[in-house]
Amino acid sequence: MNAVPADASVIAQRLHLATGFHASERDWVVERLAALGSRLRSYRDDQVDLEITLKNREDVGQRVILQCWISSAHRLHLVATSSERRLSSALNEVRDELIRQVDEAKTRTEPRSNRSLRSIPLAPEIG
Repeated sequence: MNAVPADASVIAQRLHLATGFHASERDWVVERLAALGSRLRSYRDDQVDLEITLKNREDVGQRVILQCWISSAHRLHLVATSSERRLSSALNEVRDELIRQVDEAKTRTEPRSNRSLRSIPLAPEIG
């Protein structure tokens, strides 16, 4: 029985394998990108779309492109690329880069990053 971790299920539901990947590689790719799932869980499933593309497979110019579209207050389009020769290394690199970008996007939009929104004005003293 294939038990899918919660983080991987987010990826499995939203990931579209584009050019360069075989359908038989889907589970392996989802497993490699699973760590990204914890960052995307804060968004509803219908707010996230992922697409991964592999160009020039096993060639000097091999390139992996992972794109993420997030529809929340405004539509974000995040892109991570890697030109690593080993496919597993390239997947790790795009995963880590997209995690960084998602974290950065969340930081920019959360009120806690805005000091004026999180400070509480002092009540005037009576007396």
